[in-house]
Amino acid sequence: MTSPRFHCPVPLAAGRSVDLPENAARHAARVLRLRVGDDIVLFEGNGGECKARIAAVERDRVTADVLDRQAVEREAPIRVTLVQALQSGDKMDLTIQKAVELGAAGIIPVASRRSVLKLDGARAAKRLAHWQGVAVAACEQCGRNRVPLVAEIESLERWLAQPAPENVLRLMLAPGAGQTLAALPRPSAATRIELLIGAEGGLAPEELERAAQAGFVGVRLGPRILRTETAGLAALAAMQCLWGDFCEGEDHV
Repeated sequence: MTSPRFHCPVPLAAGRSVDLPENAARHAARVLRLRVGDDIVLFEGNGGECKARIAAVERDRVTADVLDRQAVEREAPIRVTLVQALQSGDKMDLTIQKAVELGAAGIIPVASRRSVLKLDGARAAKRLAHWQGVAVAACEQCGRNRVPLVAEIESLERWLAQPAPENVLRLMLAPGAGQTLAALPRPSAATRIELLIGAEGGLAPEELERAAQAGFVGVRLGPRILRTETAGLAALAAMQCLWGDFCEGEDHV
């Protein structure tokens, strides 16, 4: 049986005793009903994991003894940052959760012209903290030991105006694009990928034009138009099949 995993963003080392974060402790004590002596796995979020054992359970406080550290990594061989236009309802939660499971290295939420969801100020900060929590929970579930950052929300126009990083392949899903994802050459090991996905209704024509000027190449995934909550996840899965860790038995980039 796999030991429960908990994100514990404090320095972890063999021989230390640590208190689980409040939410993790509540889940461990009330939902999983862990007891003293039960084995768990802790990870800080920046690589590696630690075997640990429950030492004390007091209501919503759970203390664990760190037993040893293991240099375990489950990151994808390709580094893909999902640039996702804000989606309405709980679609962003789903997209972030599944993107983390599919190996996305980071998520950048952007406000596009057709985004139904509008966020600013305190509402934006609260939603951003929630989304980062979704990413943490996804890592706990899927076994990743590096928590992808959910970046600050900004407008797509402002984000596109920033200089592009070096050695990056910029892709955007666009119905009617001249080439498919499968037609692209395999990226080199040093190449990072940025994947731009529109909101409900897709990207506006002027946004598509601006993105192309910023170096984004339009690609399509078959003849059908995908919903915003499907498009990014389908593209991530396709990339993993073509170039990443779904390529079982092949050399990875």
